[in-house]
Amino acid sequence: MKKYFYLCVMFFLLGASPLLKAQNYIGETDEINSILENIKQFSQYYMDGEYDQLARCYTEDGKIFPDKTDIIEGYEALKKRWTLPDNVDVLYHKATPLEIRIVEDTAYDYGYYEGKTKWANGNTVAFKGKYVIVWKKIEDEWKIYLDIWNKLE
Repeated sequence: MKKYFYLCVMFFLLGASPLLKAQNYIGETDEINSILENIKQFSQYYMDGEYDQLARCYTEDGKIFPDKTDIIEGYEALKKRWTLPDNVDVLYHKATPLEIRIVEDTAYDYGYYEGKTKWANGNTVAFKGKYVIVWKKIEDEWKIYLDIWNKLE
């Protein structure tokens, strides 16, 4: 019976291993934690509709590369792109980095994002995708320099 149990556990772990995504963080712990906090804060600004604060998460020359659109650059353009109509709410947003690597005053992270939006007609739509972000450290603060994402569907 014990042998059967261990065999079942082994097959479960082998079968589930593609679903388990290890996180790989390379850099000083304080810096990694700062980036993780910025990622969390970005999602909170988006859910709260704080588009000024969200746009300030980027460097002055920050750029975003939304799926199927041109590159968008500059504070006002970034704010406009992120601003949702009054009758649309982001109920949930979360980015989960699989890797963060810091090299001096530059870093990158990549991973998956997910969320849920509520539209004016009451419908809720879940979304998810993958992303890559390049960070720059500006005056002791990590800011997003390049931000690219696309949906998983």
